[in-house]
Amino acid sequence: MTVNWTTTARQSDMENFDESTLEELAAMISGDEAGMKRRAGWELAPFLRRAGWGDVPDHDGSPRHTWLLDLLRERREDDAGDIERVVLRLADRREYQQQASEYTPVIERLQEVLALEGLRVDYRNGRPIVVAYDPDNPPRPQRVELKVTITDIVADSDLARAVQLRLDEAYTCQENGAYTSAVIMLGSLLEGVLVHAAEVRPAATPLSKPLRAAGMQDLVQHAHVNGWIDQDAKMASELLRTYRNLVHPLAEKRAKHSADFDTADLCWSTVNAVLNDLAASRA
Repeated sequence: MTVNWTTTARQSDMENFDESTLEELAAMISGDEAGMKRRAGWELAPFLRRAGWGDVPDHDGSPRHTWLLDLLRERREDDAGDIERVVLRLADRREYQQQASEYTPVIERLQEVLALEGLRVDYRNGRPIVVAYDPDNPPRPQRVELKVTITDIVADSDLARAVQLRLDEAYTCQENGAYTSAVIMLGSLLEGVLVHAAEVRPAATPLSKPLRAAGMQDLVQHAHVNGWIDQDAKMASELLRTYRNLVHPLAEKRAKHSADFDTADLCWSTVNAVLNDLAASRA
């Protein structure tokens, strides 16, 4: 099945891609460039199919970069839309769900390559699109990347599954425009992880109140004073707590603010920063 993507880039932009740009795309797909997600030969055709290509042959065992480059040249001539689909799949966060740390190097390199063609990747409702490159309107800064897995932070397997489920649900909410729900889910999972840390970690400074009575603010402060999270994560977590309180409609009315994509994206960065810090301090 061919996926039809809506973008503001002209098809002629892809038809006129320089040969060196195709070479860079092939290197990013195969993972031959330093820091890129590496794909084995058997993974190349499935990637192209996920990008929306039809009639993709399986890899024939030849050098991966050469095989990809030949296909990209062929598709540039026959259907420039397929080149765009490859770009969009490289920029799609769903491609890196199991290796979140590999997303940032790919998107940074992709933006550099596309800028030379007068294009860049932007995002609408969480989905990548290709737009004209405007030096006066730089791309949205990427959120803090999650460099760890939940099991690096939560030893209890049942709790780890529950936290991962909430993380996945928050992602689903954001991708479908349910931004308030995403923020609430992120706040919930963050509080759960901090409660777990308070339960199982030795603390030089004890909680100021019984754990069952501790709120998000207490848990964040407890994690910070014991060196489990850094100052930046602490400050961002306090902001997330404020946004999470918008679960109450009256609070939203008083704040005169509803969660949008930027709100949820900021909360993602907060959660990722705290989880990274908790994993780093676990030992």
